Amino acid sequence: MKRHIQDRLLELLAAAARDAFAGQIPEEALRVDLPTDVRFGDVTTNIALQASRVLKANPRQIAQELSVSLRKRIDESDLKRYIQDIKIEGAGFINFYFARPYFQELLKEILIDKEEAFKVDFGRGEKALIEFVSANPTGPLSVAHARQAAVGDALAKVLDFMGFAVSREYYLNDEGNQINILGNSVRLRLQELLGETVVFPEDHYQGDYIYDMARTLKEKGAQGIDFAEYSSAYILDIIRKELDDFGVAFDYWYSQKSLRTSGKIQQAFDLLTEKGFLYPQDGATWLKSTAFGDDKDRVVIKSDGSYTYLAPDIAYHRDKFARGFSLLINLWGPDHHGYINRLKAAVEAQGFDPKGVQILIVQLATIFRDGKPVQMSTRRGQYITLREVLDEVGKDAARFFFLMRRTSSHLDFDLEVAKRRNSENPVYYVQYAHARISSILRSAQSSGNLAECDAALLREPEEIELIKKLGQFTYVLQVCVHTLDPYMVTVYLQEVAERFHRFYDRHRVLGQESGLTLARLALLEAAQTVLRTGLGLLGVSSPDKM
Repeated sequence: MKRHIQDRLLELLAAAARDAFAGQIPEEALRVDLPTDVRFGDVTTNIALQASRVLKANPRQIAQELSVSLRKRIDESDLKRYIQDIKIEGAGFINFYFARPYFQELLKEILIDKEEAFKVDFGRGEKALIEFVSANPTGPLSVAHARQAAVGDALAKVLDFMGFAVSREYYLNDEGNQINILGNSVRLRLQELLGETVVFPEDHYQGDYIYDMARTLKEKGAQGIDFAEYSSAYILDIIRKELDDFGVAFDYWYSQKSLRTSGKIQQAFDLLTEKGFLYPQDGATWLKSTAFGDDKDRVVIKSDGSYTYLAPDIAYHRDKFARGFSLLINLWGPDHHGYINRLKAAVEAQGFDPKGVQILIVQLATIFRDGKPVQMSTRRGQYITLREVLDEVGKDAARFFFLMRRTSSHLDFDLEVAKRRNSENPVYYVQYAHARISSILRSAQSSGNLAECDAALLREPEEIELIKKLGQFTYVLQVCVHTLDPYMVTVYLQEVAERFHRFYDRHRVLGQESGLTLARLALLEAAQTVLRTGLGLLGVSSPDKM
């Protein structure tokens, strides 16, 4: 079963659809998914329901015709021994029920190949660049940035696991108005520390970290210093350390200042002018983005000669493609949602495929302490930082909790739950399953080659349910690739842990007849492989003892 059974079934389903309906069923209708209820088979397809809209026929009738061709193809293939039954159920779902030999061979494959058993060369080496966090170096990372860091890093790990050539990049906005305000904030606080009376502007940064930088400068002396440059470098060092402690490493730190001085912005503008997509109006320079689906044209150079935010982004994304990346994934905060169309228009105007740019909006996270949400204000420095979360709950809980909801959904992060050492804490529940299995395997000591076990001895419902859940890992990872969202791994790992705990609470492993003990130990080792691999993709540790 080196190729996942669902992929094989999808191929046979596509062929059956061609046989029965001569290519009339649209390709996007060809899907094989997990059923929402285990009573309805091991995998299912709603192709008949999807096709009924095109074929103008009853879904059950379509399903009947498809199943005739499908059964014939399965009977002629090597999948015959793995498919116990095919049923048409409900409104027209085609449900597949797997036979015992499939689960037995699946278990052996996991034992022999370990995590390699779940890999699919989905990406075929495609070069993907994930740009995430990219916070302005004007203050420590907030929980919003922390969530982006967890999502971006986990997504990179999943894509790499599934065959993409992945690089991580942090776009560093190290110039401009906000950096100047940061430098002036530090300068004014230094003047205060030196005994001067100052009027501190409302729009300046007011956190304690501004005083920290001012105190450092007071001790060192600030003669001739560029406050903006010093302050942004100071903050960047803090950001790098926070990300390192969070287990997030970047392949590239891309400086906006270096982008501007390189001449690449002007080169991009020259190209767009040559193509006829830049034009002057009212003293400014405009991008004709409406030609590519934007709701209005966008200014790229203001009447005073300064760039808008879009200007460097045009050149930056051109440079990404020039570096050989064909899949560009950007993680942005919800305040950037309206920026998507203009960026995609700018990409297409330069001659690149806009489908090669995927923008993921990472919704905000609300931190709860003692049952109450913590109020935040970045400018005033009144917010929970990544450092505070790390110090309070640790890296593992922080990463797992930041990934526990869809990226597009708001996240509530309860610090008290994340600190609990019981089953109410999801990451503890999953890690404890891994540690509990380690303890059992240690107690077993030498019990023979687990890959040579007689998997047919595993007949209890809890044993079969656990094997079935392990076999869904590749499917879950494929969904993560399709949706560009790693959150499903957290849900899946909790389900694996739940299946394991249920099995172990009802059945003894050690002290049984030797063959049964060996088979159950093999099942536990396979479950441990899945837990360890999944936690690793999330950047979470797999403790052997807890």
